[in-house]
Amino acid sequence: MHRKPKFFLITLLAATAAGFSVPALSESEVNLYSARQEALIKPLLEKFTEETGIRVNLVTGKADALLKRLESEGRNSPADVLLTVDAGRLHRAKALGVIQAINSPVLEAAIPASYRDPEGDWWGLSLRARPIMYARDRVNPDELESYEALVQDKWRGRICIRSSDNIYNQSLVASMIASDGAAAAEQWARGLVANFARPPRGGDRDQIKAVASGQCDIAIANTYYLGHMLASTDEAEQSAAEKLAIFWPNQDGRGTHVNVSGAAVTRSARNREEAVRLIEFLSTDSAQTWYAQVNYEYPVKSGVAWSPTLTDWGTFKADQVNLEVLGELNTEAVRIMDRAGWK
Repeated sequence: MHRKPKFFLITLLAATAAGFSVPALSESEVNLYSARQEALIKPLLEKFTEETGIRVNLVTGKADALLKRLESEGRNSPADVLLTVDAGRLHRAKALGVIQAINSPVLEAAIPASYRDPEGDWWGLSLRARPIMYARDRVNPDELESYEALVQDKWRGRICIRSSDNIYNQSLVASMIASDGAAAAEQWARGLVANFARPPRGGDRDQIKAVASGQCDIAIANTYYLGHMLASTDEAEQSAAEKLAIFWPNQDGRGTHVNVSGAAVTRSARNREEAVRLIEFLSTDSAQTWYAQVNYEYPVKSGVAWSPTLTDWGTFKADQVNLEVLGELNTEAVRIMDRAGWK
């Protein structure tokens, strides 16, 4: 007679420790661990609650910290859904066994196969490209061609990119392995490092600012950073962004490297049905439009309108490698970057 109350008490304590309030037993809810900033996700969650009556309990944090938390909480985790960035992290969550596969005809119809796990463990919800960005006043775009061509001598001392411990760069190198093979990817990484204008430091915004200030002439960065800087109320940041333009590399070959933010149902999910409904909602046209308009990301769902900023950048051919492959190749990519001297 005492065991059931004891289990319930543990559940309540776990929920309280996670920052979730405990609802009435009759109220539908879903608990979300999100690596997306609250401002970038909360309006969507409020709309989901309005349409479904399901309350969303939101905990935000750094992507790696949330994954570590899920792992340490194990089966006692109160989280039902993990929302995070980059296929490398989504693969890591799968490898750690903290997420589970789901079968959803809605998601299968909305999300292209290359942007979701083949076994249904995770689902891409927004797309980000990682192209070449160049100084408008110092680089002729006719000089640019592909990621591979950045090892040419003419780019010596002219390239800025963030460090090798960044998952975005690890996935970029993983895409090179998938396309060109490990040996060619390592040779490329060594050539790229030789052309660095400075030791890697800072985030993608810092690489954009470095190009604007003349420290380097080209950078590799995710598109949404440039979009946010162009729309910034900080005049200095906006001015810096305006000095750069985007070049879409590898258009005659595999296409420009892209990645996703995505979601998965956790292994510990107690509100599994509500969790699936939330992820399905995030694949709807209205949610996909939100990502494009507010965060300067590309919808994964075809037919959804891009924001004016994305439209101004033009259309491009994206690499169609299944992004789960990038996660599988992450360890090898990290080793290659280390051997290449990519700090």
